[in-house]
Amino acid sequence: MTERLPLFPLNTVLYPGLVLPLNVFEERYRRLVADLLEQSEDAPRRFGVLAIKDGREVAPVRAEDGPAGPLDGLGTVTGDPLEAIFPVGCVADVASVEQQPDGRYELLVTGTTRFALRAVDASGPYLTGEIETIEERPGEGSGVLAAEVERAFRVYQKRLAGAREASTVGRQDLPDDPQVLSYLVAAASVFETPVKQRLLACPDTAQRLRAELDLLRRETAVLSWLPSLPAVDLTRQSFSPN
Repeated sequence: MTERLPLFPLNTVLYPGLVLPLNVFEERYRRLVADLLEQSEDAPRRFGVLAIKDGREVAPVRAEDGPAGPLDGLGTVTGDPLEAIFPVGCVADVASVEQQPDGRYELLVTGTTRFALRAVDASGPYLTGEIETIEERPGEGSGVLAAEVERAFRVYQKRLAGAREASTVGRQDLPDDPQVLSYLVAAASVFETPVKQRLLACPDTAQRLRAELDLLRRETAVLSWLPSLPAVDLTRQSFSPN
């Protein structure tokens, strides 16, 4: 069974249970937010977040634009959007909205459920899509894997802090639920977008944790040989227990 949702392509991956702040300044996405706000208060204010391939911008094709190739002169995708975005995304629930004097919106959204994109409609002011929810399955051995990933993640954090010449404060509490842990580790680790996307799209929690264990061990080994790394912002996504 499919559902129709507005789509918000981003240069990042949103995971279930994670909170993401958004500064909405482009006209088409301001229109998306305005349309959500015009709904009745009891209607869910949701949209689908999909990561953009190669860091490109995604825009609907308008009839007045005329024929165009996959990229126009501004680097905007004006061909088939399905070629520019990954096919698995996450539904975002809008937790708060603040409109700024210049017309921008500052949003705080929470990832809820994963979905597979089945079709895209680019005829409107912003993209909409037919999506199908992806069932969350634990997989075999997720509990044991979660314990190993937690240990590997703590070592990785220490190595990363050392490479950045930073210090860790206290002992971060990590969730006990293997599924929640798998998404938190995916969001908090410094992986490239295609890697984060593969983790989002894993068929079940156990496979995600197994992939993370391999990645964390490999990245930790690399970090042990590096004296310093450029500072990386790890706080753009934060865990929400709800």
